[in-house]
Amino acid sequence: MKERAERLKTIKAIIKENRVDSQEKLLQLLEDHGYSVTQATLSRDLKFLKVGKLSDGRSGYYYSIPSEEERRESERHYIQDFLRGYVSIDWNQSLVVVRTFSGHSDSVALAIDNMGFDEVIGTISGRDNVVFIALKQGISGDEFIRSLKAKIPDFEEE
Repeated sequence: MKERAERLKTIKAIIKENRVDSQEKLLQLLEDHGYSVTQATLSRDLKFLKVGKLSDGRSGYYYSIPSEEERRESERHYIQDFLRGYVSIDWNQSLVVVRTFSGHSDSVALAIDNMGFDEVIGTISGRDNVVFIALKQGISGDEFIRSLKAKIPDFEEE
């Protein structure tokens, strides 16, 4: 199977060159380009690329890739949400716990989910002031913290 980065590049090219209105059609076009992936993998790739659906002005929708400026602006907002809500962070080998200011756990979890960390399986937002981040197998909390610092230069461990 070809590398994920190559597959993501191919997905972007397919969406830019074709009016793709469903994951089934996109899966078929990917297969035509030599990629055999599951629907779940494709969904993760679309989320990572921040692919959205736009109205065709009639009765349907098609996939669209945001411009680089739109992506950077969106990421700036997620970084601000994280920094605004973050209080402290602690971790072990497979789990990261972020304490947040009251009422900020949802926005901090959403920020982590949408910043596209390859190390993260997913997040769980607590009722009010905690976020649990599940890491992929083989990824340590230390590795995630390094990645977080790379993506959020203003981040400081408390």
